[in-house]
Amino acid sequence: MDGLRDALAASGLPVADLVDSGRAFFRFDDDAGPVGYGGLEGQGTDRLLRSLLVVADRRGDGLGRVMLGLLEARACELGVVRLHLLTNTAAPFFAASGYAAADRATAPASIASSREFIALCPVSAAYLVKAL
Repeated sequence: MDGLRDALAASGLPVADLVDSGRAFFRFDDDAGPVGYGGLEGQGTDRLLRSLLVVADRRGDGLGRVMLGLLEARACELGVVRLHLLTNTAAPFFAASGYAAADRATAPASIASSREFIALCPVSAAYLVKAL
């Protein structure tokens, strides 16, 4: 959890709710060491994609897309039908992977009531959704 917290904080991503229930975070490694982190939050068919980041010295090699694919596959295994996310800086990355901009007012209650939606991400953050 310390590596995750430090990496998220260094990237300006929320850390206040990391230990709350209903979250699963993953560390991605290769032979050279940690590559990045990402998580899933919630229950049911709609869940939040959380805190996807590639560590600074590993960016630019396509690892983010690989990590995203692994998280999406895990979500499918869990019965997730739609992934939702909020981002201040990475909307183009997610759009290139099939995520579409959506109006925050259309978010399902389970997503709209999350701490991420209510307090941790600013209202200016882009809201994107992808049907799996």
